[in-house]
Amino acid sequence: MNRFASNRWLPDGMHKSTKRKQSMKKNAVTRCLAILAAAGFFCGGANAQQAQRVVSLGGTVTEIIYDLQMQHKLVADDQSSLYPEAATKLPRVGYYRAVPAEGVLSLKPDLVIASENAGPAASLEKVRSVGVEVVTVSDKPTIDSLYERIEQIAQALDVPEKGKALAAEIQENVKQAQARPSDSLRTVLILNRTGSKLMAGGDTTASAIMEMAGLENVLKSQRGYKPVSAESLLALKPEMIIVTNGSLQAAGGIDKFKSDPAIAFTPAVKNNRIVVMDDLLALGMGPRVSLAISQLKAAAGYAN
Repeated sequence: MNRFASNRWLPDGMHKSTKRKQSMKKNAVTRCLAILAAAGFFCGGANAQQAQRVVSLGGTVTEIIYDLQMQHKLVADDQSSLYPEAATKLPRVGYYRAVPAEGVLSLKPDLVIASENAGPAASLEKVRSVGVEVVTVSDKPTIDSLYERIEQIAQALDVPEKGKALAAEIQENVKQAQARPSDSLRTVLILNRTGSKLMAGGDTTASAIMEMAGLENVLKSQRGYKPVSAESLLALKPEMIIVTNGSLQAAGGIDKFKSDPAIAFTPAVKNNRIVVMDDLLALGMGPRVSLAISQLKAAAGYAN
């Protein structure tokens, strides 16, 4: 019989002594565990403090990290990170919706903060599988999602108070921007990246920003970004057209854009209401959303 299998065969004195030793050892282990837990070695408490090499996936994710003044931890971002300009100087890991796991891992990050729209899922799972923490944050086309995203990113970077302050500041700025009177014009946002025009329907950030600025998205009934024919656009009679900087460059400049037959005869061109906006400002619900609202309201004017 294994003499360590049970202590019932030991003499009474040794039995009691062994029990005392076991009790002392158990108490010592318990104390050690408590100390380690307090130090943050359990439940991921030390992860955020130790994260020194961060990769961000998503333009507004990167922008929020800068606004939290935590950009010194960034080692890379993705191609949608267009603001601030410093973000465009960082190494890129591709586009956040088509992330190569190898590209991310080559930068040796200890934390990846990714928009919920980042992917593919298999790539992010591969990053996780080698022990890199991947934090996925809210990225829906709503202002509430922006506030949630800020909170989640601030938490991941262990600066929750900075997150609260940033969200409060944005909330106040949005309130002030929306208070400005402006006309509710029939509006459309046009993307032109590859030669074919895409227009923002409902359930998009662009549509949400238009509504926040008091504008009527004439394509709200459609979902996502869809191509629209010249005939359809003329029939919609938009009073204001929003176009991004990138789309304008792809079109060959403002004059060529306005001379396009699908656009040239719209009320928007007739009244000179073509609004050119920063891509991330128009398409991403980010920290500068109040600026987007202000620009659109200024362009819409107030006739009353």
